[in-house]
Amino acid sequence: MNYDLLNNNRASLSGVIETEPAFSHEVFGENFYETFIRVNRLSEQTDLLPMTISEHLIRDYDIKRGNMVSLLGQFRSYNKIEGDKSKLMLTVFAREIVPFDENVNPNTIELNGYVCKPAMYRTTPFKREICDMLIAVNRAYNKSDYIPCISWGRNARFAKNLQVGERISIEGRIQSREYQKVLENGDIVIKTAYEVSVSRIIV
Repeated sequence: MNYDLLNNNRASLSGVIETEPAFSHEVFGENFYETFIRVNRLSEQTDLLPMTISEHLIRDYDIKRGNMVSLLGQFRSYNKIEGDKSKLMLTVFAREIVPFDENVNPNTIELNGYVCKPAMYRTTPFKREICDMLIAVNRAYNKSDYIPCISWGRNARFAKNLQVGERISIEGRIQSREYQKVLENGDIVIKTAYEVSVSRIIV
C-alpha cells in the first residue's frame, strides 16, 4: 500500500449510525456494507453521510443503528449506472475505528488532488459568493476519486481562478445538502448532494 496515496484523502468523523448496515458488495472474499452516519455541526445542524464499512469492522466494533462511532477513512467516489446514464456516487470509506474524543472536531477532511473541471463561480441573491469545484484525488491501484467541493467568500474568489490540472490541497468538512430538482415532466423532487465544504485552500 502506498501511504502517500493514503494521505491524499484523509477523513475523520464522529457520529451516530443512522441505519442498519446493508450488504453492498464483495471484494476478494471480504463483504462490505453501506449505512449512514449522522454527524453534528457546530451550528447544531447535522450532516447525514453515506458510509461504506467492512464486515470485520462491523463485527469487531458492534456497528449498528443507534451506536456512536468515530472513524478514520476516505471520501470516495464511484460511478453507478442508472438506465443509460452514469451517476457519480460518494461515500465515506471507513478504514479504522478509533476511540471517541470530545475534544476532536467530529468532521474533518484533507484532500490533495487536481482541479479536473473549470470552477463554477456565482453569487446568491444575497450577494454571497460561492464556487464549485471538482477535484481528482489519486488512490491506490491506479484509481482516482472525483470529489465535489464548495467554497465561500474569500475562498470562492480564490478558487474561481484555479486552472484545470492545477494541483491543490484542501481542508474542510464533508457535508450533506438538500436541493430541489425539476424533472422533465415538471415535477419537483428533493435530492441530497454530498460535497466537501472548504475551509482552506493551499496551492
